[in-house]
Amino acid sequence: MADTTDSDVLIVGGGPAGLSAGIFTARAGLETTIVDDGGSLLRRNAHLENFPGFPAGVNSRLLLDMMAAQAEHAGCDRHEGAVTDLQSTDQGFRAETASGESLTTDVVVAATKNTVDYLADIDGVEIKHRGKDFVETDTRGRTGVPGLYAAGRLAEQPYQTIIVAGHGASVGVAVVEDSDVPFLPRLGRPRGVLHGSWSRGPARMRGDRRCGAKTPGNRVTGCDERILRRATYSSTHPAPECRRGVGSYLDTARESRRSRRA
Repeated sequence: MADTTDSDVLIVGGGPAGLSAGIFTARAGLETTIVDDGGSLLRRNAHLENFPGFPAGVNSRLLLDMMAAQAEHAGCDRHEGAVTDLQSTDQGFRAETASGESLTTDVVVAATKNTVDYLADIDGVEIKHRGKDFVETDTRGRTGVPGLYAAGRLAEQPYQTIIVAGHGASVGVAVVEDSDVPFLPRLGRPRGVLHGSWSRGPARMRGDRRCGAKTPGNRVTGCDERILRRATYSSTHPAPECRRGVGSYLDTARESRRSRRA
């Protein structure tokens, strides 16, 4: 019997759009599964420019690997394979992969560039044929089917990596906003992070004098937003992985400069 995986959100496609969407849904507390067939366009390119944060450009495969690592760090469960069929159910959706795996989910984010075959059995999806196939959506990736979204190139966004990644993030936030998960859009964090749901770890930081009193159970209330924000993004950052990635990036940048001088 085929294995079955249940999740709140199923993202079909592991390129920049799908990974960006997953980072936001997973960090908001939604159980997120990403199915990736390895076909992202970035895998075919050697070097990427015009992506913020990399003045000399960046190795495309390295960037995609770093995005995948960030999605996993956020809580995404990544599966290798291809979704071949998607069906609506009373509870949401059921997807089948080429390997025979079955996945059930409340929400689907389709981020498969121009591949739409697996959507054929979903009533209400409007496919546009303009040389390549696209899915009709609103500006936030919502289709005509409740719970089904499309992100990135599949939603007819320009092919540039930064644009499809940004659209994926927008779709991910739309999924969270449309769900019942309390969400703090400004910081991309679930509600409660700045409102007394932390253990005493951040309160022990230097400079925490703005924090209010501790409540029973070592909870902290009334903490200054800037302190908690700093604690959040310093304490949860995957520093070793980040350093390795930055080191690889710098090596690539140096090699690029040497080649230009030669």
